[in-house]
Amino acid sequence: MDVSRLPNHHPVPWDTNFDAMALGDMLARTAGRTPDAPLLQFLGRTYTYAEMLRDAQAFARALVARGIAPGDRVGLFLPNVPSYVAAYYGAMMAGAVVVNFSPLYSVEELAHQVADSGTRLLVTVDVPALYATAEKVLHGSALETLVVSSLSQMLPKVKGLALRLFKRSQVARVGYGADTLRWDALLEEGARAGETLPAVDAQSLALLQYTGGTTGTPKGAMLTHANLSINAQQTAGLNPFGDPAGEVFMGALPFFHVFANTALLNHAVVTGASIAMVPRFETKQVLQTIETYGATGFPGVPTMFQALLDHPDLAKTDLATLKVCISGGAPLPGPLREKFEAATGVRLVEGYGLTESSGVVSANPYQGMRKRGTIGQVVARTEVLLLDKEDPTVIVPDGVPGELALHGPQMMQGYWNRPEATKEVFVEHRGKRWLRTGDVATLDEDGFLEIVDRIKDMIAVGGFKVFPSQVEDVLLNHPAVKEALVIGRPDAYHGEIPVAYVTLNAEGAATGEELKTWLNARVGKHERAGEVVIRSELPKTMIGKLDRKALRAELQD
Repeated sequence: MDVSRLPNHHPVPWDTNFDAMALGDMLARTAGRTPDAPLLQFLGRTYTYAEMLRDAQAFARALVARGIAPGDRVGLFLPNVPSYVAAYYGAMMAGAVVVNFSPLYSVEELAHQVADSGTRLLVTVDVPALYATAEKVLHGSALETLVVSSLSQMLPKVKGLALRLFKRSQVARVGYGADTLRWDALLEEGARAGETLPAVDAQSLALLQYTGGTTGTPKGAMLTHANLSINAQQTAGLNPFGDPAGEVFMGALPFFHVFANTALLNHAVVTGASIAMVPRFETKQVLQTIETYGATGFPGVPTMFQALLDHPDLAKTDLATLKVCISGGAPLPGPLREKFEAATGVRLVEGYGLTESSGVVSANPYQGMRKRGTIGQVVARTEVLLLDKEDPTVIVPDGVPGELALHGPQMMQGYWNRPEATKEVFVEHRGKRWLRTGDVATLDEDGFLEIVDRIKDMIAVGGFKVFPSQVEDVLLNHPAVKEALVIGRPDAYHGEIPVAYVTLNAEGAATGEELKTWLNARVGKHERAGEVVIRSELPKTMIGKLDRKALRAELQD
């Protein structure tokens, strides 16, 4: 089925041409057009496009002066704070490759990905938990430099002073020195530097965005400036509401996530819109921010919309400016969508994307026709094939479910230093290279996609991907545990939660509740199990491997 010939209910025609831009040039272009327009609204302080461009350029010049060369990796270990935006675009202006790290990472996770990516310099903030983790990685890895931004300096003056004076426990004691630098001092250094910034090719690598696979081994998706800038324009093309520069996005999604990178940050910058940003999702603060700044659009994950629906302040919050909410990162439950729309009067549409596709592949239209239970129509210039689930060299007939494969200008170049994994995830058809998603889908006569199954074992917990093998590995360290299988169980709030099934050693003595408590103290928040079930045996394949698929089937019967 040729998607370019199917009905298109998005405002921008499927065959629209987009500009491949370096992301630093994209910021400079918008700042040149509307320098005084707000880019960020952060807890009462406004940052204009001109201010963010100035800081990004200063950071870029400081990096060049300190020997960061084109292609070197610069890591961001940050929540949603203004220094993230300046560091993101600034590193790219220097020709460096940005590596996003989740603020939820443990020391071991951060150290592993710093080593895998070859990150030379890492930017963080003086929040105690983040700084403590980053400092340990600095002194226990090949990381060369740590740059620490100050949360109080990013706040309005009164709030910043109050934080320094009365909430000192919320500010880390940073050991500045030759390898640990102040963010503001580095920007001053860059502002004085006379270094010429390199010309950055739009086809060069811009971002390493770590994802996982069926084995749970983290892999860095290699995304170019062209991948990211075009996906931002594809996302902007979904907007039917007129002048996009007038939009105000609710910035609750974490910027380190590829969904936020495209749907929030790059989307805003390419159009001149603004972002009303919060450091992390807190329901009451998000509701206040929507009302205070007149947010018009809210990209989020299903758990965010469930939390808004559950909060007592929802009914008394003025949502009149909010035109649409866009749900991604995990399947959107139908009852949640219906209840949210009934309670707010705001349309909640479901979309779909992947780390490997720069973030956005498809969405239901913001106005007019949509189909419930689908992930909508693909964005412009994106092509779809449905492949045989057992043999990806075969295209299934029209109307038959198949593994969703994608071709478009936003698809990644491959996995960082993982040629075999790259080879496995791409397939050749019709003279083009197609990205295999691992999701089984159907495509109807109107071009609407529906995900009907999942080949991969990943568990989607509130927009985060949990890899069962990693949780299983932790469980197997318990002396009582012999075998472990972890699968996802549907959950009304999180979408899914991990549930572990274990067998015990002959001498093992532990209850399911004891194992759950032990496990959840050793994994990330999104990896915590909702239950640990002890069984006498677990299903196995004919060759003796634990059979996750059979366990799922057994539990569904």
